[in-house]
Amino acid sequence: MPWPRPRISSPRRSPRPTASRLAMAMVQPIISTPGGDPMTVDRRLTLAAAAGLIAAPTPARAQAARRWRMVTSWPKNLPGPGFSAQRIAERIATLSAGRIEVQVFAAGELVPAFAVQEAVGNATVELGHTASFFGIGREPASAFFTAIPFGFTPPEHAAWILQGGGQELWDETSRRFGFKPLMGGNTGVSMGGWFRRELHSAEDVKGLKIRMVGLGAELFQRLGATALAVPPADIYPALERGVVDAAEFTSPGADLQLGLWRIAPFYYTPGFNKPNGSSEFLVNRTLWDGLEPELKAVVEAACLAELTVALAEIERLNMEALALMVTSHGVKLRGFPADMLALARRHAGDLVRDLGTRSPMARKVADSYTAFQARITPWTRVSLHAALGAREA
Repeated sequence: MPWPRPRISSPRRSPRPTASRLAMAMVQPIISTPGGDPMTVDRRLTLAAAAGLIAAPTPARAQAARRWRMVTSWPKNLPGPGFSAQRIAERIATLSAGRIEVQVFAAGELVPAFAVQEAVGNATVELGHTASFFGIGREPASAFFTAIPFGFTPPEHAAWILQGGGQELWDETSRRFGFKPLMGGNTGVSMGGWFRRELHSAEDVKGLKIRMVGLGAELFQRLGATALAVPPADIYPALERGVVDAAEFTSPGADLQLGLWRIAPFYYTPGFNKPNGSSEFLVNRTLWDGLEPELKAVVEAACLAELTVALAEIERLNMEALALMVTSHGVKLRGFPADMLALARRHAGDLVRDLGTRSPMARKVADSYTAFQARITPWTRVSLHAALGAREA
């Protein structure tokens, strides 16, 4: 927005730029997609962050830019989480008016895909973008902050994190590992995975080798499969070489780029193992604790904006990718056998209860998660579930 020009006929000075005017001027170019098209974010978030920047004294704004590195668990330019990591980096630079510059590294460029949390926690790098359940081996409670089988949908998960005490529990869980976590986007409801052969009953799952991570991996093991934690970039070669017979990653928008349909053409739904796809954005804890309040607000606003943009983008990518897969790539869309779903649902309840016994923190988080799910499910049932049922009917 241009600043008002003084009138020639008036001796008064032109109005002084206010924080709100400066904030409004920053709204439009905040986000760009990997293709460079401008998008806008929630103006309330942007105004809050921008106003915080305006309040900073001039010498602080003029100092040399801080250069941070962000390592990720994703292949370069992967639709979904890869896009989210890049947009958050760009948005932090814009909202901070250049005070922070972020360089993004794909999985394997600086650290392996599953070592992001450790690299941020020990200050090898400043930032990370990953999924919390990659840390389930160090702390079982980590699983709840990405996805639980038959658990929260993306809106329900966001409600728990932002309004149900989830963020505070996430902070408590992560503090001893040396990082501050935030939601860094979401890949939405996942698909059930890619299979070389068709499934007709729960018996067909027994003996399968499947790429899967998080609690979903444990659930498939209880169904008789063998689950392997293969990094995203290695899923295709693992399928190609027969290391695994099936593989689950996220949803069509991201799965399409991996090309898994070339080897395993049966694409199963629903993704009961991962009904939510929340990404985890990490800041080294010492760095975060020493950060100025206005720059903390910048990072938080960048992540909150990405949650909205990522969910909108993945819905578009999913609808386009699924149509392409079915019409052009010979993908065979299938539903999991009813007896398998029933068995998986029973095992999932036992699994969540078991998870809560593995550490004091897991018990605390499990209690919060299950209590919030019990409270929100009646509303989901009479709102979204009922609306979709009526639409389909």
